[in-house]
Amino acid sequence: MARLALVGLPGVGKTTIARLLGAEWGCGSLDTDDLVSVAVGCPAPEYLRREGLAAFRSVELDALRTALDGDGVVSTGGGVVTTSAARELLQASVTLWLDCDDAVLCARLGAVDRPLIGADVHAALTQLRRERATLYAEVARARIDASGDPDVVARRVQDASNEGAR
Repeated sequence: MARLALVGLPGVGKTTIARLLGAEWGCGSLDTDDLVSVAVGCPAPEYLRREGLAAFRSVELDALRTALDGDGVVSTGGGVVTTSAARELLQASVTLWLDCDDAVLCARLGAVDRPLIGADVHAALTQLRRERATLYAEVARARIDASGDPDVVARRVQDASNEGAR
């Protein structure tokens, strides 16, 4: 079983923090978007655009199962919590919610190509937060401030995950 799963909005730093902690703990990290890309043979955003959200969420759920079966730190796609089966898997794992202010997220995302974000990053993040905040809270044992230096955020996550994560 994975040592830790990270959920949160796009740009919050899930992949960065998972890599830092996976390296520090000597267990590695897995990113569900990377697993989706391997499974479908193209980048996850391209698959989402081509096949649609329902097909993407199905492959993403399989990727989540695979990742959580491993021993590493798992970074999830921002919308993984929108399916009930994924929420059940995350609730059975040590899951933490990384979060920070939308202004920080907008600065981090910049002009990154994300299918569910579009051109108006702030409006999209506001909407995604409205739709997903209660879902993140439902699966996570704690909400971690992800603003600031990644090493500091990793310390916060490690402190919050000490109980049962390692």
